[in-house]
Amino acid sequence: MALTRVAFITGITGQDGSYLAELLLSNGYEVHGLIRRTSSFNTERIDHVYQDPHDPGRRLHLHYGDLTDGSMLARLLAEVRPDELYNLGAQSHVGVSFDMPEYTANVTGLGTLRLLESVREAQVRPRIYQASSSEMYGNVPAPQNEDTPLEPVSPYAAAKVFAHQLAGLYRAAYGLFIVRGILFNHESPRRGGTFVTRKVTRAVARICLGKEDRVYLGNLDARRDWGYAPEYVEAMWEMTQQEEPADYVLSTGEAHSVRELCEIAFGLVGLDWTEFVALDPRYVRPRDVEHLCGDPARARRALGWEARTRFPRLVQIMLEADLAAEGLDPADHLIVPLLDHHPAWARRP
Repeated sequence: MALTRVAFITGITGQDGSYLAELLLSNGYEVHGLIRRTSSFNTERIDHVYQDPHDPGRRLHLHYGDLTDGSMLARLLAEVRPDELYNLGAQSHVGVSFDMPEYTANVTGLGTLRLLESVREAQVRPRIYQASSSEMYGNVPAPQNEDTPLEPVSPYAAAKVFAHQLAGLYRAAYGLFIVRGILFNHESPRRGGTFVTRKVTRAVARICLGKEDRVYLGNLDARRDWGYAPEYVEAMWEMTQQEEPADYVLSTGEAHSVRELCEIAFGLVGLDWTEFVALDPRYVRPRDVEHLCGDPARARRALGWEARTRFPRLVQIMLEADLAAEGLDPADHLIVPLLDHHPAWARRP
C-alpha cells in the first residue's frame, strides 16, 4: 500500500491556498496548513473542507503560526516532515505595501528566508514551491518570461524579488528542490474584496441590489494578464512533480485594462460602466505597473499547462458568485450573449 504524501501550505486560508488544499486532498494527500492566530475566525475559504480534529481519519490539519516566527516554523516542519512545501503566505496587496512597507518586507521577504532556514534547521528535504509574482517585473516591456529582468516598483514587488532570489540561492547553494512559480494575476470568487477584480464585480452586484450607487477606482489604464486561480494551482502541483526544479511563468498570454474589466462587468448586467465608476486619487499608487503580460511557453512545453478560462468568462464567473452572494439569481440579471460579441474574445485565436 502506497504511503500517503504529506503537504504543508503557508497561506492556506488565502485564495490560492484554499484551492490548492482542495486539489491535494482530492489527490489523497495529508495536508497541513499554517494559519495566523486572530481574535476572529479567518478560515472562510477552507471551511468547506474543514475536518474535526477529533476525526481519526482526517487528512487536513491546521496549525497556528506565522512567517515572522522562525523557531516555530522549524519545530513545525520537524514535526510534520512534509514531502511537499508550498510557500503561499504573504502580505500580497500591492497598494497596502506602500502603506505598510516594513510589515510587507518582514512577512513576504524575510518570511521566506525564515522558512528556508527552517527547512535546513529541521533537516527535512521537501520539494518546495515558492510563490513568485509578475509584479517583480515592474515596467519592463511585455511580454515577460522567466529570463526577463526584474525591476520592482512597489514594496511588495521588492519583497517578492528578495524571496525569489533567496529561493534560487538556496536551490543552488544547498541543493534544495525549489521551484519558483512566477504567476501573473489570477482571480476567482475567493479573491479578497480589496483587489480590483473582486472590488468591481462585488460593486456591480450591490448596485443591482440598490446597496451602492458607484465604485471608486484608481488607474483605469493599467493592463494586467488575468487568469482563473483554480487552473493556476494545478500548475503549482505539476511543478513540484517534475524530475528537476525550474522556474515557470504562469499566464494567459493576453492583457486587459481595468477599463475593460469595468466595461465587461457592468455590460454583463446591461449597465453603462461610465455612469457608476468614479476615480479616487487615494487609489492611485506612488508608482504603478502599466502593462504586465506573460509568456507561458515554458509551462506549456514542460508541464503541458495552458490557461483555459479567458478574461470575459472569468469576469462572468466572479460576477455570478457575487450576485448569488447578494441573494440575486444570476440568470435574472446576466446578459450572457454579450460575451459572444465582445471584442476581448478576438484578442487570441
